[in-house]
This record gives sequence, C-alpha cells and structure tokens, in this order.
Amino acid sequence: MSEKSPVIWWVRRELRLADNPVLQNCIETGRPIIPVFILDDVFETYGACPLWRFGLGAAHFAETLNALGSRLIFRKGRASDVLQALCDETGAELVRWGRAYDPEQVKRDTGVKQDLTAKGIDAKSVAAHLIFEPWDVETKTGTFYKVYSPFWRAIKDRHVADLIQAPSALKTPAKWPASEDIAHWKLADPMKRGAAIVARHICVGEEAARDRLDRFLKDAVNTYKSRRDYPGEPATSKLSENLAWGEISARMLWHLGHRAIDEGKHGAEHFVKEVVWREFAYHLIWHTPHIVDQSWREGWEHFPWNEDDTRIDVVAWKTARTGIPFVDAALREMYVTGHMHNRARMVVASYLTKHMMTHWRIGQAWFEDCLIDWDPAANAMGWQWTAGSGPDAAPYFRIFNPVTQLEKFDRDQVYEHRWIAEGLSNPSDTALSYFKAVPKSWGLTPDADYPDPIVALPDGRQRALDAYQNRSF
Repeated sequence: MSEKSPVIWWVRRELRLADNPVLQNCIETGRPIIPVFILDDVFETYGACPLWRFGLGAAHFAETLNALGSRLIFRKGRASDVLQALCDETGAELVRWGRAYDPEQVKRDTGVKQDLTAKGIDAKSVAAHLIFEPWDVETKTGTFYKVYSPFWRAIKDRHVADLIQAPSALKTPAKWPASEDIAHWKLADPMKRGAAIVARHICVGEEAARDRLDRFLKDAVNTYKSRRDYPGEPATSKLSENLAWGEISARMLWHLGHRAIDEGKHGAEHFVKEVVWREFAYHLIWHTPHIVDQSWREGWEHFPWNEDDTRIDVVAWKTARTGIPFVDAALREMYVTGHMHNRARMVVASYLTKHMMTHWRIGQAWFEDCLIDWDPAANAMGWQWTAGSGPDAAPYFRIFNPVTQLEKFDRDQVYEHRWIAEGLSNPSDTALSYFKAVPKSWGLTPDADYPDPIVALPDGRQRALDAYQNRSF
C-alpha cells in the first residue's frame, strides 16, 4: 500500500470540521484526503425538505473545505460503484465514512465494505454520529434498554472523550478527480415555491450551529426545563436541524451542556437529557430496526388504524385544515419553517393516530417530507411513542386534548396567531406565508373561513378508547 496514495473520505451526515472523528481518522493516515459526497439511492429516497436542506449544507461545507485549500467532490450513482471508480481514478487504497445505524444505510454500507474489501481496499466506518455506540450501553443482564429512564441513568456519569479540534489545513492530492456540479442536481425542485419561504428560517453550517448553541447556553438554557413546552416562546435550542446533518456533534452538546450544569444553569441537565433521548432513539433503531416501518410492540400491527392517506380527513390534516387550532398551527409552522415545536409534534401525532384513528406511518412519512431536521431514528421513535405502539410509549389511552393543551401552553394565543390567518383582520406575516409556501393546487387562501373540526374531540377520543378496549391482542 503506497503511503502517497490518498484516502477517500465519504462524506455523509458529518458536515463539520470540529469534533469529527472520521476526518481525524483520515488526517492520522498522513495521506492526502479526498472528501466525496455521493447522491446515491439512499439519499434519493429522502423527502423533499430534508434532501434540499442537506444539499444546502453540503454546498456550504464545500465552501468551508475550499477555504482550507481542499474540495468536496460531488458524484451521483450507486455508492459502491462510485467509490470503486474513484479508487481506480485516484489510486486511493483507503476509504473512510461516518458509521450509520438505520437499516437502509446499514444495508448499503455493509455492501460497500464487502465490495471494496474484495478489491483490496481498506474500507472502514468510524463512529461520529453518536456519543455512545448502541452496543456499548447494556443492562446488567447484557440486553439493550427498552425504557429511556434507566438508559439515561446508565450513561449520565460516563466518561466521554474530549472534543477534537478543527484542523487548520488538510493534505490535498496532487490531482483532484472530476466533480459534478451540485446545482445541476436541482435538489430544490421538489420543494417548488416552498423553498424560498423555508429558506428564510434555516440555519446552515457549522459556524452558524455553534453560534446557535452558544446563544442558547448563554441565556435560554436557564428556563429550558420550565418553558420548553411553550411553542410561542424562543425557549428551545432548535439544534435538531444541525444535529441531523452533522453540522455540530452530539458530543459537543454533551460537553458544553455539562459545562453549563457545572456553572449552575438550571435547565442544562434537562437539555443534556434531550440529547441523550436522541441517543436512545439510535440505540433502539440499531437493536430493533423494524421500528422504522413496523409497530415496535407486538400485536400493534393488527390495530384498526386507517391506512388510506387519500381520505378526506387525512388530506385535511396534511393541509393544516383540521379545524383544531393547535394542530393546524403546528402543521403550518412545519410547512413554512421546516421545523415543528416538540410539544406540538406530540399533539399533532396524537390527534392523527388517536382522534383520527390513522396509522402513524402516514404521519411519519409526512414529517419525512417536510422537516429540515428529519432524522430516521428520532422520527420513527417519536411517532411510535405517541401512537402507543412504540418503546417507552405513552399509554394509548393518554390522548392529548389539543384544545386544553393550547390553553395551557399558549394562553395568549401567540403561537396560534403566528400561524393561523383565517378570521383575523390583520394576520401576521408568518401566518400569511403559509399560503405562499403551499402548492397552488391546494387552492388555499387566507380570507377563507376557518374550517369546523373534522373530528369532534369527544367523539374522536371515545372512538380511540373503544378501539383500544376492543383490540384483539
């Protein structure tokens, strides 16, 4: 193996320089580094919003690498074929990438490693996406955790390796391979006119992510535990967007969160617990990969949920015209910003799976199409947790009442008026922007009457409870 041959860094969800173990591994080889992003068959399954958002992050990261005198090579095709071709073109004998844990990526990566190894190429994944590897956290009996609280207690006092400093330069090859132009991929096209609206609300890149974290830990973290459920307030970090694409590491959130704990900031421990909730989601998707498309709890595949996403009530839910202000406000927030407040996510999911008796997979797919912070593990676990079919789940008979939830967490109607225009003489710009973002084919206008509820809340609640009581498992 030639010491002068380059190492290919297959860039995926780690669009950062600081605390990047994959990049550090490449640097430690002493070889020239060729960073490559591949638009492969896995990425092309992503929904409109997450794929567009990743494209923005990748383009930004390319500029970051350019500033170091490096490049990000863009290629399109089957990952194994593209990587083998690049090795042939460049003489590379090593390939490194960030380890994945969801079944689609694991299947692809396993095949890539087998194909490259058969060609004599040293191909390895490196842990970079999580703080703890899923197989490194076990119960006393050697099994995986199925409940969050004991999972948190098992890791909360563990040692976590120090952060890795960002490099100031990268070793580059004498000759670069050809790159496609990411602009030619037209990743914004599926977003249609919504791209221009959502673009106003995104926070792209490593530097912006770190600024977002610093601002949060300076002030908002103090009230995080007490105010995080109030959707009309800027009480959360919104770092899920940047975590999703690896523009900041979970390990950095862990370390700086613990520093805030040591400084006596009141909400810091709860913030770290939310970071660990994400770890728990990946712990589960690794050990029970069926969580992404099958009910996690035994028997729930037979629950009588509606699975027709063309039904009129499901269309009303997707278009944020359910007649339930909290549900509609949350769905509109997602369509305009690509983000949805966490309390609102629970209410929206509960309304779909319980009041509307609609399968969680329909909501899961809609979120995958609309969220800039879409994450395969968190999305699957979140939907199943609320639906009652998942691990550590809210009991099915715990049915969020979206009216009382809004009264409790948005008493002054700040959130509601921010996102719902109908019936207001002077609606907010954010509420009006929903009608500029949605497809014209939906035929929605802000001067239309606000709809009556598609499901009366008492009737929907009782129907859900009856179905639960009469279940056959």
